[in-house]
Amino acid sequence: MDEVVRTECGAVRGESREGYSVFRGIPYAAPLDGARRFQAPAPPHRWDGVRDARAFGSSVPQPTVWHTGDDPECLTVNVWTPDVTSSGMPVMVWLHGGACLGGTAATTDFDGAALATAGIVLVTLNYRVGYEGFGWVDDAPCNRGVLDQIAALRWVHDNIASFGGDPDAVTLIGQSAGASSIVGLIAGDGAPGLFRRGIAQSPGKIFVPADEARVVSAMITSHLGVRPTADALAAVPPEAIHAVQMAPVAIMSSEPAQWTYPNAPYSMIIDNELFDAPPWVRGNQCASGMSRELICGFTTDEARMFTVDADLSASDPVDTARACGLRASAVRDYRTGNPGITDDDLHALILSDSLFRIPALWCAEANADAGTKTYLYEFAWPSPARNGALRACHGLDVPFTFDTAHGPLAASLIGPEVPPDFSPLSSAMRSAFAAFATTGDPGWPQFDSAERIRRIWKTPPTLGGDSLSTSRRIWQSEHPS
Repeated sequence: MDEVVRTECGAVRGESREGYSVFRGIPYAAPLDGARRFQAPAPPHRWDGVRDARAFGSSVPQPTVWHTGDDPECLTVNVWTPDVTSSGMPVMVWLHGGACLGGTAATTDFDGAALATAGIVLVTLNYRVGYEGFGWVDDAPCNRGVLDQIAALRWVHDNIASFGGDPDAVTLIGQSAGASSIVGLIAGDGAPGLFRRGIAQSPGKIFVPADEARVVSAMITSHLGVRPTADALAAVPPEAIHAVQMAPVAIMSSEPAQWTYPNAPYSMIIDNELFDAPPWVRGNQCASGMSRELICGFTTDEARMFTVDADLSASDPVDTARACGLRASAVRDYRTGNPGITDDDLHALILSDSLFRIPALWCAEANADAGTKTYLYEFAWPSPARNGALRACHGLDVPFTFDTAHGPLAASLIGPEVPPDFSPLSSAMRSAFAAFATTGDPGWPQFDSAERIRRIWKTPPTLGGDSLSTSRRIWQSEHPS
């Protein structure tokens, strides 16, 4: 059966399912045509009649899941709601990951049915990635992908009551690059009045100075033979940008210690407008931002996702440490704190700490030290995929968040056979996140820099203390506080 809801731009027709309704592909910004591909998001166009919202919209330009000729009206939201006739329900807004390079909300990986049946109004959204979202443009604002997220939050604030949600009870939730947006917005008081809480799953070390972003983008535009202006870039087809956008990584990876984030061509830009500093820098928490409660988490073996297929037999962990900005002596300290660790595991551990685990911990410390309710978790459930080689890798917590054991992401990270403990652990995580969105309390003790209590998501879930003590001490000298 169909459901019709009226938004500020027009009516939309969605689908009614058992226990919830879903609406897909609703525009929250104008189409990305012409120079608008590289400018701040513009308001969405209005429409007459009832718009069909029963299918996902197009994905934003990127090398995968997008094709030449796709609809430029791709800045869209999708809404799952328990009951369109209800009111005052808590809202969660999901920001996908993808290293600022890719990602889409048009996937069954982020299906909101399980959260909706738990009483949550869930919104997922597309935001610009790649050069359109995060490349340097001389005559346009930085971090346009994050500006898209803020525009979507404005849409939520103005429209979510029509879907039964409470616009004053919005919790941002996201993973990897999406989580980085969340901690950045909380620390810098971005999007004031548009969300109350945040759940950041594996925020990354992807905040770079503006001068560095400009240099990296210049490597791309030099290949394209264009100036970095909105009009000049608008004349370049997206696929032409995609063909050369990884060129800077080859240069940066040859001297990784010289770059803040040498692993990808795009990052969150410290532009002194949206972001003044990395979110873990103490004192970066604005007074008004301190009212935003935070759950921050990491997986035990984040970097196994990236090292599992790499031949590291000829690599020296000292080189990995130096590439991550550590002194050579850090390797000795890692070995002392992790007796018997193999070189392969040491490479993965250093990278896990550098990319996600330490940034997540620093964000939790900064938020808690600012006097805000903060909760920390570690996702430690080991994947059975590939004979256990992935362990608790980056992204593995996402299928548990959505109860999407049969989605594409779970197929690659868990495998075709779903273990019997998937469902109860997924339910426990989802219930905790839903409780946090509703009350601000996920059901485990708050984190602080003294006790350092964290929830450990495994079978069964438990509480733990300072699991990162060795890594924390090693990285303490690198802390930009």
